[in-house]
Amino acid sequence: MSEMSTPSVILDLPGAEPFPEALRQKLSAAPPPADGGARFTNRLLLEESPYLRQHAHNPVNWFPWGEEAFDEARRLGRPIFLSVGYSTCHWCHVMERESFEDQEIAAFLNRHYVTIKVDREERPDVDAVYMSAVQQLTGSGGWPMSVWLTPEREPFFGGTYFPPRDGARGTRHGFLTLLRELDETYRKEPERVGRAARSLVEAVRRDMEGTPEGGAGRRGEGDGELDAIPGRQSIERAVDYFKRAFDATHGGLRRAPKFPSNVPIRLLLRHYHRTHDVDALNVALVTLERMAGGGLYDQLAGGFHRYSTDAEWLVPHFEKMLYDNALLVVAYVEAYQLTGQPFLARVARETCDYVLREMTAAGGGFFSATDADSEGEEGKFFVWTEAEIREVLIAGGLDPHGDLETFLQHYDVTPEGNWEGTTILRVPKPNEEVWQRLGRARELLYARRLSRVPPSRDEKILGAWNGLMISALAVAGRVLGEARYTEGARRAADFVLEHMRDPQGDLVRSFKSRAAAARTSTSTSSGLGFLDDFAFVTAGLIELYQSTFEPRYLREALRLANATEQHFADPGGGWFMTGAAHEALIARERPAYDGAEPSGASVALMNVLRLGTYTDDSRWRGIAERGFRSLAHVLGDRSVLLTEALLALDYYWDEPREIALVWPETRTRSAAAPFLAALARTYLRSFVLAGGSPSELAALGDTVPFVGGKLTRANHVTAYVCRQGTCALPTDDPDAFQAQLAGVTE
Repeated sequence: MSEMSTPSVILDLPGAEPFPEALRQKLSAAPPPADGGARFTNRLLLEESPYLRQHAHNPVNWFPWGEEAFDEARRLGRPIFLSVGYSTCHWCHVMERESFEDQEIAAFLNRHYVTIKVDREERPDVDAVYMSAVQQLTGSGGWPMSVWLTPEREPFFGGTYFPPRDGARGTRHGFLTLLRELDETYRKEPERVGRAARSLVEAVRRDMEGTPEGGAGRRGEGDGELDAIPGRQSIERAVDYFKRAFDATHGGLRRAPKFPSNVPIRLLLRHYHRTHDVDALNVALVTLERMAGGGLYDQLAGGFHRYSTDAEWLVPHFEKMLYDNALLVVAYVEAYQLTGQPFLARVARETCDYVLREMTAAGGGFFSATDADSEGEEGKFFVWTEAEIREVLIAGGLDPHGDLETFLQHYDVTPEGNWEGTTILRVPKPNEEVWQRLGRARELLYARRLSRVPPSRDEKILGAWNGLMISALAVAGRVLGEARYTEGARRAADFVLEHMRDPQGDLVRSFKSRAAAARTSTSTSSGLGFLDDFAFVTAGLIELYQSTFEPRYLREALRLANATEQHFADPGGGWFMTGAAHEALIARERPAYDGAEPSGASVALMNVLRLGTYTDDSRWRGIAERGFRSLAHVLGDRSVLLTEALLALDYYWDEPREIALVWPETRTRSAAAPFLAALARTYLRSFVLAGGSPSELAALGDTVPFVGGKLTRANHVTAYVCRQGTCALPTDDPDAFQAQLAGVTE
């Protein structure tokens, strides 16, 4: 076996043809493995994605997604094995250890397939297409995703995780057997493979592209026409479903595993606010309490893990995702605003603090995720034994018969543990007074935890997820009165606007630090953004404007919304996930489903409605109406699949408030603090907010007509509350302002 000049890297992979000389030279120029051991090396070493680089030293001859791989498959007459995952995916790590690091399996792959590895977070379009195929075949999906393709990108078989060999984990047919059988079928029965591929491609196209005209024969509220905008009955049907499926004991839905996104908290809060349906409010509040009291929530550092493997929110899948935490911050903040319960504000603050402390890059952008595993074990970083807790807290000076015992009871710590002989900290009986008492104990345990080997962190910065967290911090800063959260949102927005644009000024999908990029042959930012990048960042900029009153953020939001229409609009209404400049895949997704993340279409709907309120431009409302019609078939029959779009539908049928705060020319935003505090105490389902001195508002008037002519009264800060152009009397009294807000929400 020949090796490159650095003996720690092996370039000849088992069963694979030798690399071309140019590729060998590129790989030779890359740094050797950090551990100094002899390691196989493949093309993924030259990629920027942390997930792809995790597989750079597999003996598998991995290609990144691209024409080189498909050309190679055609040249060799081989099928393609496509593996899709992400860097913090636990079962992706398991399949790597069991199969992709196994030299026998790697050799078979290298002799009989062209293998492609995809990071789903950088290529959500590829992931969506082939996830649809897997769901058509198996009825479910997940990661790692394993799909077999023809060289024309057409899937003919697929699944998720496969154990390596027959009998492993109780399976009859392991991954190696499956590889052998599918290779034989591909070679000996090409007609059968072709029929399967054509049928599956047709099913994927039906699933992803849907019908642009939406569902016919529906009646909306207010116009009585066929093919109209779905009415509030779509919201009612979704809420009724969640009330019926509610787990009254543990919160969430009656199922396991449990994901935070399974319950649309913000929709339930809006429904309660409009209808006073206390059952809907109960579903939301019990779920929020149980999630934050369970092991799903990091009781020491703040922040939520990705999901719970059980029905009690006790045992999480320990990875943490930026998007989950962003969405949950907004849910907890809005629930606090509606109910005034301090516990909800505390959880939101702890989660924001966690993100700013542990998930923020030096330049201000937010990292994507942290892993579930450390030192090869899932959850090892997060769990405790009673003995270790006693040792740490006694050494820290806690009274063994006082606060130490209180801690053990409060956080359900027992000698036998609650998970595999260890303890996942949880709070079966929340008590805020006890929580306050135990602050010193949490600090001691958090400090000890920092001495452990931490889970790896995926430090790529994604436009879409940063947009979600910009929104979260901006909302939390405004409602909780925390300037540092608003500043965190501002720094992230400035980072995205400065560093995550292509030469034409459009958003790109992802960014890696220059230090990381220096290790690779690729650039620091990659790929035109997708619909969710444009939509989520637009939403974040709108929220940031409302928290800072800096007009540049609102103008950037308008620019991005216009770019969204240019790149992603479907002439029949709604939006595509990809633009004309993106690679054409076997299907072009028209998003019609809200999953763990909102769909780009749902967020785009809310964006254009809010911008329509700001600008009084009927064009935006028309875009929203076409978008609603494009989704009418889902909103009418299966509205539980589009709960984020239902937030926009609620806004559409409401009468949004237009709120303007005006302060004297000699004062700054801080002068409006009593009015902002009154606004923070008032839950509003639909509103837009503007603020500035008379001259600043006059300069903004070309963009936001409703601020035109708004002046101070007697040189005092003055508030205006309007809806559809009709305003209450201007007031310089914060209490009167709050009463006006409460009055117009009835």
